[in-house]
Amino acid sequence: MTDNNYMVRAAAADAQIRAFAVTSSNLVEQARKAHDTSPVVTAALGRLMTGALMMGAMLKGEKDILTLQIKGDGPVHGLTVTADAAGHVKGFADSPQAMMPPNSAGKLDVGGVIGKGVLHVMKDMGLKEPYASTVALQTGEIGDDLTYYFAASEQVPSVVALGVLMNRDNTVRQAGGFIIQLMPFTSEEVIGRLEQNLSKLMSVTAMLEAGNTPEKILGIVLEGLEPVITDRMPVSFQCDCSRVRVEKVLLSLGEKELQELIDEGSEVELHCHFCNKKYTFSVKEIEALVQAGIMQEGEKQNN
Repeated sequence: MTDNNYMVRAAAADAQIRAFAVTSSNLVEQARKAHDTSPVVTAALGRLMTGALMMGAMLKGEKDILTLQIKGDGPVHGLTVTADAAGHVKGFADSPQAMMPPNSAGKLDVGGVIGKGVLHVMKDMGLKEPYASTVALQTGEIGDDLTYYFAASEQVPSVVALGVLMNRDNTVRQAGGFIIQLMPFTSEEVIGRLEQNLSKLMSVTAMLEAGNTPEKILGIVLEGLEPVITDRMPVSFQCDCSRVRVEKVLLSLGEKELQELIDEGSEVELHCHFCNKKYTFSVKEIEALVQAGIMQEGEKQNN
């Protein structure tokens, strides 16, 4: 597993094609450790995080946030992932320990563990209302579902390929993916060449196992179409939770509920969904929060 996880952006065929590719094994392993996910859930969450990283790179603003949420009738129930434009991603599974027998090809059955359901895509771009779109899952394999989303909701013909390969000890061996998108003016000749390339392509994990970098993967996918790498950025599993944010969540419970926690006399432990970090508050700390909340309310009323 390489330590150097990063993403590249490229253009090809005189800007008729835009493309992204990423290696993400380290950050998928970090998520696996944080959430103690089963192998099939690691693969599902890893694919969704990898796709979100590349979609995050499509955001225009530095503060824009992309959220991908899958809700299915399979054992994992749901996956939630958020990414930004700077290569940061975080995510969690509703049932991290969900199991599923291998599929007919002997591979991890991501489609089976997700089941039938929907994909929600939300983009918070600092406007009053975030952009939101919902599409039905096509296969639950995630790459197919994101491909369908781009065609159905954004009218952008795309190819999304994602993969996660596990070691025998259930750690992450390889993870990565690519997205190829056609611009409205793409010629039939270019489309034909791309289809020809895709028809003989190995899986993403096979390409990574063969030692291919994101640049080399795009070189293979876009062979004969003169790809030019336009950007390169590091990617990471990064959560922006903090004790201050968790204090705000506690305060939002209201004075009555906080007083009940104080009366129970035992410390309170809260954990972040996205990274599983635990925050513990003693009775004295909760009492101080209540006092601070009362003072803030008083100041608001005086103003």
